[in-house]
Amino acid sequence: MSIIKGAQVAEAVSAETKKRAEKLKAEGTEPCLAIIRVGEDGSEIAYERGAVKRMDKCGIKCMSVVLDKNIGQAEFEKKFVEVNDDKNVHGILLLQPLPKQLDIEPIKELINPIKDVDALSAVNLYKVFVGDKTGYAPCTAEAVMETLDYMGTDYTGKKCVVIGRSLVVGKPLGMLLLGRNATVTYCHSRTKQLAEEAKQADILVAAVGVPKMVKADFVKEGMTVIDVGINVDENGNMCGDVDFENVEPIVENITPVPGGVGAVTTSVLAKHVVMAAEMLK
Repeated sequence: MSIIKGAQVAEAVSAETKKRAEKLKAEGTEPCLAIIRVGEDGSEIAYERGAVKRMDKCGIKCMSVVLDKNIGQAEFEKKFVEVNDDKNVHGILLLQPLPKQLDIEPIKELINPIKDVDALSAVNLYKVFVGDKTGYAPCTAEAVMETLDYMGTDYTGKKCVVIGRSLVVGKPLGMLLLGRNATVTYCHSRTKQLAEEAKQADILVAAVGVPKMVKADFVKEGMTVIDVGINVDENGNMCGDVDFENVEPIVENITPVPGGVGAVTTSVLAKHVVMAAEMLK
């Protein structure tokens, strides 16, 4: 049995990204990420801080664009377009959720798909679904793949069950797994006999957003379990979608929460910024 720590995966991804960033700088292009934040939300600031730290580790320049929390839609779009049109910016990360008065839908149309490093636009999701390698998957979905790759996973013919159907994780992750010749089953909170479906998996990914929903009867020996959930339990502690304490002794590999897939997402973001800089140079 092995507990897969995200920090190890993140370091491996970052080391390769840093090499590519240094090559770009030697050729006269400094990869740059612009982080757009509206207001002073604590969780968004914490994620921004982590992203800035990871960019620095990977040799990527980072600029923060902080907008007033009461900004109107027209002014917000104007500011966004300014960043989008800046030739020195290669990637854009828009922190969410946005304040209630703002609509993100026009931004999905406005953003340059090459700079869309967290896959907001339909263009990038389309590319993921058709297997076009020039598109970016959402960072969390790709972080799952990076974690499995780090473990040396052979996907061919493996049965993968993804619990969750969001456009941020579940759906694109299923496409990425299919692209590696896995056999993919999508499940969700309304799937009948969910535990029985889950138990058929060689690789089980929990991304449904329900604390400790995946119990011991969902898993079997030899299984790899990837927990994408970030929740707060009844005691106020962070936990995943997997009942780690009871599942961990049964399965072969498992990621913890915190300290699992979430730790890999900013490394994937950095990788995408470097990809964008390579395409835009």
